[in-house]
Amino acid sequence: MAHTAVMIMAKAPYPGQVKTRLCPPLTPWQAASLCRAFLCDKIAQVRRLTSARPAIAYTPVSGEDFFVDVAPDFTLIAQQGTGLGERLIHSLEYFLHLGCPGVMAIDSDTPTLPTHYLQQAIALLTKPDVDVVIGPSDDGGYYLIGLRAMHRDLFIDMPWSTSAVSPETVRRVETLGLRVAWLPAWFDVDTPEDLARLRTTLSQTAGEEPRHTRQFFLERT
Repeated sequence: MAHTAVMIMAKAPYPGQVKTRLCPPLTPWQAASLCRAFLCDKIAQVRRLTSARPAIAYTPVSGEDFFVDVAPDFTLIAQQGTGLGERLIHSLEYFLHLGCPGVMAIDSDTPTLPTHYLQQAIALLTKPDVDVVIGPSDDGGYYLIGLRAMHRDLFIDMPWSTSAVSPETVRRVETLGLRVAWLPAWFDVDTPEDLARLRTTLSQTAGEEPRHTRQFFLERT
């Protein structure tokens, strides 16, 4: 049976090119190290899912070797397009054209996201009365969007990287007459305030996961 593709939208952790809004308080090299930790934790999380085809859509093209090294068991494709909307369309369509019954794009900036949220999204995409699954972020974006068929209008000319992404997506879903299922909201880590929240959350929770992210903070205490 074909599985739902669970695709991490990922950027290779090069200093000065990732998590730049965290500099300061982090240095570009620390930000790259944190980005790598996030990626490794998200890859480990996707591996724990059932009925999932693990995948990564990566950028830039020169980052391929990094992702081959950390995720040799994932389907890897290079992102294509001039903006996030085009890159999402190309990446989502790639797996739909392969015959996957559903595909979801997830971020790598939610290291504390409960794994069962992703598993729930997979289950929702098997339901005939669900067209779109969305996991909203606290900042007005989303950490996950899942589809069973491509709806390009959900990605073209979107106000990416703003608090208007989720509301605008809702408006377009309603305009298209699509049936949407919502996951619980969660927070991603983009700003120094988010970083402080992450540190506090980790200090107040038990367990090993997210292992690489915890190790990042342990090495800086």
